[in-house]
Amino acid sequence: MKRWLFLTNLSALALEKKRRNDSLIIAILFWCGLVVVSSLYVTIPLVSAISDTFKVKPDQAAWTGSVFSFFYAIGLLFFGPLSFRYGRKQIILFGLVSLAILSPLLGIIHNFLALVFLRGLQGFIASTFAPSALAYIVEFFSIRKRVTAISFVSTGFLTAGITGQVYSSYISQVQNWHAVFYYLGVVYLVTAIFVALLIPKGENQNQEDSLKKTIEQMAIIVKKKPLIFCYMITVTLLLSFVGMYTAFGNYLSTQFNLTSQQILSVRSAGIIGMLLCPFVGRFVERYGVYRVLRGGLSLAVLGLAFLGISSNLNLLIIISVVFVTGISITVPTLISLVGQLAGTLRGTAVTLYTFILFIGATLGPIVVTLLLKKGTVPFTFGVLALLLGIGLISSYAIKPERT
Repeated sequence: MKRWLFLTNLSALALEKKRRNDSLIIAILFWCGLVVVSSLYVTIPLVSAISDTFKVKPDQAAWTGSVFSFFYAIGLLFFGPLSFRYGRKQIILFGLVSLAILSPLLGIIHNFLALVFLRGLQGFIASTFAPSALAYIVEFFSIRKRVTAISFVSTGFLTAGITGQVYSSYISQVQNWHAVFYYLGVVYLVTAIFVALLIPKGENQNQEDSLKKTIEQMAIIVKKKPLIFCYMITVTLLLSFVGMYTAFGNYLSTQFNLTSQQILSVRSAGIIGMLLCPFVGRFVERYGVYRVLRGGLSLAVLGLAFLGISSNLNLLIIISVVFVTGISITVPTLISLVGQLAGTLRGTAVTLYTFILFIGATLGPIVVTLLLKKGTVPFTFGVLALLLGIGLISSYAIKPERT
């Protein structure tokens, strides 16, 4: 009897240890997603400073963000298959160490074209994390915990959209914009140490033909109508998210004459909208993936639409939180749906999803810059709401294929 009790307690302790390890791994992956993707957003508040430093137009300075997200998207297609061959953890570590070396160099550059080139390279290297981490989650976690883990990592990606801006705004005010990249280098180095010590090594697939196989699988995926509609929604998400914050800063400074510190506080409020993201898995279990997807999209569309017609600052802040909440619900839900619809091709389908997501992030500042030249900020918000509305309409066309 005593022996049985001992073995039961030992089994319970082992299970508890596994839970703690899972929680720790999810926390580290969340942090990695936060700090890696933050690099995409750090230049949004720095456009004026970069414009003044290098004597270029603001729309040219905005390319420091667009070039990052463009090469980030390209890198996703490259590093996804590469992680099959060399291992998920190894690719994540390679990316973090490379970013630790590369990021400080951005702070000492004195040529604008060199800065744009290094931002592109930084974006390409930063793309090591997302496909490797998502594939790691699929392989490492049980089906029950998979949605929760993806939700937390997605929260890191989305929270980066706020924290990246808040971090760079604060550091550039206290010191200068160059210091933003110096400190990022330190953060990436410390993060690499945590990953090396605390993340278990996954399976090394060592697939020599992984790139060829991925291309073949993508050719199959793009023929599936439900996934095509998913990808139509995907491109609008970060396009509207990055575009909204690009226009929002301009609106707050010109329309309400807010200082940099006040704009920083308004941007920070968006983090409230991220709080529901870790619970998306529970919403999906209770209400179904389609209802949650359409609910999230509806909130985001309404948020953008009302941003374009409201002139009250307090109401604008609340509406911006509603918009961010909608995006925060939609992103992990759509990842889950893409994986569900793709079946055995889920790894490649999610990689393609992530690629399209960040193509949208690339287009965001470019589209908004063009719209601001043609019209007002409210008009810009209206157009972004229309684009996201097309995504909402597309969600009603998604129906699983019958086999």
